[in-house]
Amino acid sequence: MNPTKNSATESYRTRIPADVDAPDTVAYGLTFRQLAILSVAALAFYGAWRALHQVVPVPVLVGAAVVMGGLAFGIAVGRRDGLPLDVWLLAAVRHARAPRALSTTDTTSTTPHWVQAPNSAVMLPAPLRLPADAIDDGGEISLGGGRAAMVAASNVNLALRTADEQAALIDTFGRWLNSLSTPTQIVVSAQPVDLRSAARTLAKAGEHLEHPALADAAADHARFLNDLAERRDPLRRQVLIVTRTSDGERGEHAARRRADDTVRALSGLGVTTRALDGAAVTSAIAAAADPYRPHRPGSLAAPDAVITSLKPRPGHRPARRQHP
Repeated sequence: MNPTKNSATESYRTRIPADVDAPDTVAYGLTFRQLAILSVAALAFYGAWRALHQVVPVPVLVGAAVVMGGLAFGIAVGRRDGLPLDVWLLAAVRHARAPRALSTTDTTSTTPHWVQAPNSAVMLPAPLRLPADAIDDGGEISLGGGRAAMVAASNVNLALRTADEQAALIDTFGRWLNSLSTPTQIVVSAQPVDLRSAARTLAKAGEHLEHPALADAAADHARFLNDLAERRDPLRRQVLIVTRTSDGERGEHAARRRADDTVRALSGLGVTTRALDGAAVTSAIAAAADPYRPHRPGSLAAPDAVITSLKPRPGHRPARRQHP
């Protein structure tokens, strides 16, 4: 075996544990949170024993202690959906008590006088409070006290690179990670590709081609795209990087500068990166909320936009609606 090749192969490989975010154990393989739950349960059992051991028979107390102790131990060490069982139960209680309907309008006031109030009590929608307040034309997202920007990036296939190239790419990505001083989010998602629209556009463009061979090739490729859309469910991978400003950072365009720094830092990976503007950020957020319905720019008006009707043309009469 060539030692040079072996050293180059081993230079970028390292074993990273999957539980890097796991809390540290304090005693008996239990974390501080688990010991706190068991300690509170033990104190509750001791107080119940001191108060009831002269009133309730001892076997009944022992049986109740065994059952409740098992429940407390299960809550302390159990997990559900990757979360500790106590955190999962608390989230379930909050979800059960949370309102089922949310509205962007103010629902804290009383019912208007022109609304006929029903006889039974009806729960009004709770106010919808979004983390983002506004998105400007430059792509900066207002998050109350801070601001954020979004960067779109393509992916890179490490399997097609040599060992030295893989080591260089990982080193470049590691330097960018070490340079981060504010919370940064990397979102990798798969979204459906609308091949039928691309096929229609290609077929329409092929009709205007002068050379018959090019027109036949465009029509054939449009048929291929339609056939692929019917037989498969093609997906595309989207990588979004969200950069935020720190609490004490000043400047109106600080988030945009961080996005530009991210674009420059990741350019060495061989990926295509660009800082998104306001329209692209809006489309990305809309696609994240509903990935199976493509966002159409201009279809929805802003909350503070004034909607006016088009001025009728001279001599044009609107169609009358006929009532049955």
